[in-house]
Amino acid sequence: MNLHRIIAIGALAGLLAACQSASYSPRPMAVPQPQGIEGQWTDPNGIISSFSNGRFETRTTDTNSLLAEGTYTQVSPQVVEIELTSLLRQTQSRVNCALASQSQLNCTSSSGSQFTLVRRI
Repeated sequence: MNLHRIIAIGALAGLLAACQSASYSPRPMAVPQPQGIEGQWTDPNGIISSFSNGRFETRTTDTNSLLAEGTYTQVSPQVVEIELTSLLRQTQSRVNCALASQSQLNCTSSSGSQFTLVRRI
């Protein structure tokens, strides 16, 4: 084999190796931030509240047991009204919540108790 042929084969092998070692990773897609009330929220005790298409429910995190259920109405872009039934106490109540930010709901029940829910991501 002559020297030119050896150099050409070596160069070709180097180019092919470079093509194989280049890594092309897809760009990560931007995840849209949740808007409004829809989705899952958690309280300081870890109880999960879900808002979906006008339906509201609250479940435990350990056994996923249903604690309360009901409906909600978007009164304004920042305020939601929840009508719920506690399955533990068999009582009905109304809760008003204000969307303080995209990740925090400040709520007040009809009895006057206040609590905060944080968006679960």
